[in-house]
Amino acid sequence: MAPKKWLIAGIILFVLALPVFAQSDSADPTAQITQFIFQLAVIIFVARLGGMAAEAISQPSVLGELLAGIIIGPFALGAIPLPGFPSGLFPINGGESISMMLQAFANVAAIILLFSSGLQTDLDMLMKYSVAGSIVGLGGVIFSFGLGIVLGAFFTHEALFAPINLFIGIMSTATSVGITARILSDRKKMDSPEGVTILAAAVFDDVLGIILLAVVLGIVAVLEGSKSGGLSAGAIVGISAKAFGLWLSFTALGLIFSRKISTFLKKIGGEGHFNVLALGLAFFIAGIFEMQGLSMIIGAYIVGLSLSKTEISFIIQDKTKVLFELFVPIFFVVMGMQVQVSKILEPSVLIFGLVFTVVAMLAKVLGCGLPTLFLGFNKIGALRIGIGMIPRGEVALIIAGIGLSSKIVSQEYFGASILMTILTTIAAPILLNLVLDRGGRGTIKKAKATTSEEFVVDLPNSELAELLSSYLLADLQREGFYVQLMSISDDISHIRKGDVSISMKIKEKKLTLEAAPEDLSFVRMMLYETMVKLDANLDKLKETYDPSAMRRELTVNNIRKDTTFRKILDPRCIDINMRAATKEEAIEELVSLLDSVHLLKDKDKVLADVLEREKSMSTGMQNGIALPHARTSGVDKPVMAIGVHTQGIDFQTIDGTPAHIIALIASSEGDPAPHMQILASLGSTLGSDIVREQLLHAKTREGAAEILEL
Repeated sequence: MAPKKWLIAGIILFVLALPVFAQSDSADPTAQITQFIFQLAVIIFVARLGGMAAEAISQPSVLGELLAGIIIGPFALGAIPLPGFPSGLFPINGGESISMMLQAFANVAAIILLFSSGLQTDLDMLMKYSVAGSIVGLGGVIFSFGLGIVLGAFFTHEALFAPINLFIGIMSTATSVGITARILSDRKKMDSPEGVTILAAAVFDDVLGIILLAVVLGIVAVLEGSKSGGLSAGAIVGISAKAFGLWLSFTALGLIFSRKISTFLKKIGGEGHFNVLALGLAFFIAGIFEMQGLSMIIGAYIVGLSLSKTEISFIIQDKTKVLFELFVPIFFVVMGMQVQVSKILEPSVLIFGLVFTVVAMLAKVLGCGLPTLFLGFNKIGALRIGIGMIPRGEVALIIAGIGLSSKIVSQEYFGASILMTILTTIAAPILLNLVLDRGGRGTIKKAKATTSEEFVVDLPNSELAELLSSYLLADLQREGFYVQLMSISDDISHIRKGDVSISMKIKEKKLTLEAAPEDLSFVRMMLYETMVKLDANLDKLKETYDPSAMRRELTVNNIRKDTTFRKILDPRCIDINMRAATKEEAIEELVSLLDSVHLLKDKDKVLADVLEREKSMSTGMQNGIALPHARTSGVDKPVMAIGVHTQGIDFQTIDGTPAHIIALIASSEGDPAPHMQILASLGSTLGSDIVREQLLHAKTREGAAEILEL
């Protein structure tokens, strides 16, 4: 069984075994907290497994997390009695599908999610494409909300502006364009007129959706407190104005004083803690909005939106990413846990869910697509934009959860909203790919080119590209820029200070810098100064240290004993009878051995990189050992081949002896897995006189492998 399969199997067994060690059911607070801890552990694991399963079939992880929640929820497996949990791990408590503690966790996750959404809002795009974006976004919101409340009134048989119908309307408005953005990026359409319009409209869609939610919650709060059970048109306008005014006031103050807020957070929190204080501010404002009868998520979104234009926004996103990755999947699982599958399968609910899905899709296609016909787009362009706005997601689920917890939305309509979210998320990528495959431009006139510019620095090798980028990032930080470092595998950095935004990407030996035309000269100047400094420092390094002299001090005899290399050594990659005459031929022979067992992605690349490393300085050690190695894009994971040459090869070893044992190691250049550590661990084993002597007399590769295992 493959390691990943063993890992997944182990996780599943671990999750299933957890309840065995739990305490028994009790009203005792300690027992309740213990049960909550077990619940949280299970949710974390199934969220990850569900997300992985969805991604494996090219679906967003949120779908897998929702379905995982449905499976383990109190209406499915969660109610099955287990040792230590007579009522199940996730029992129904007092008619509630989830406990108060899980609900609190879900609320915290919703705040983090909307705070992050606000931070990611591109205000520049909002202003630059304000006309097209606002018209498209407004059209989508009006059609979705209008058709939603009409559909709700038809099925619920209640007044048009009844709370349940208002929630059905608001649930159908929120667009989640993360899926659309991924498809546009894969198809190289992100900067196309349709792509830019979709992203700009999505920003307005989010803002308008938050405003509409504030208005709806204000109306619902008054309706619930009204004895008459209804409101006049004037009262609705007054409540709407109050809710909108509260949102506008906080948003305007946040944007006006955003830089002062940023400075304040940095001053009291320091460079390492302002991100935590920013999140704390989001919680504080969220609490204020909840006390005013609105939703916590509105306050959190406003704080994120206010800080989105500051230089610390990328840093906050980067530093709070671990919280996002922990809490948000939990939120989606908890949402799924509240779905009563038996209710969804009822014919009336299933029919409503399917009709709701169709209406929600048509509302976006018509509401967002039709206005674009008057904004320079043709029919195919309008269709692409309309379909791109179809997916529903996070905000729709949050709104549905708010309605369910406040008893406004019943289990039937909550389940239907989940069904609508799932189906629109699945259908949108399929439909968007179909309309993109039709080809042809989506505008009536040929679109102008994008305004951002980039230039590429092609360096001799990837190591120099990484070194130059690290120098440049350090210099930019000294200039007062904030740098967001992505994962090692991404090799992407976002650099920002005020209105200046720079993107830097490393791909193999190429360093790509992108910025606005007016900032490109500054970026070139910074790069030039950095290269001058790097060149001078390299000259000083050569004058101060002699690598050849340092090499003579290297030894494998006194290295800490370690067996890390055994994890990657495949016995099939051991050759006890090498025939090479030169070290170049020996390296090629070992690379061919690795390739023969299908461990290489690009044989020629691996060979070239190992030879390039050997060319700079020999890897021949003492006592007849040679350790040729390289980091290369020709492999996906660390690989090793060991060869024994009875006669010996001239490898320019430190002590001048021929190399009899040659071990080649190649690691992925973009993988954070150890490379030198593996090299050192192998050296610690080969440093033994006994091991070397036994290897030289090994009769089979299996025998050689057993010697190295000792």
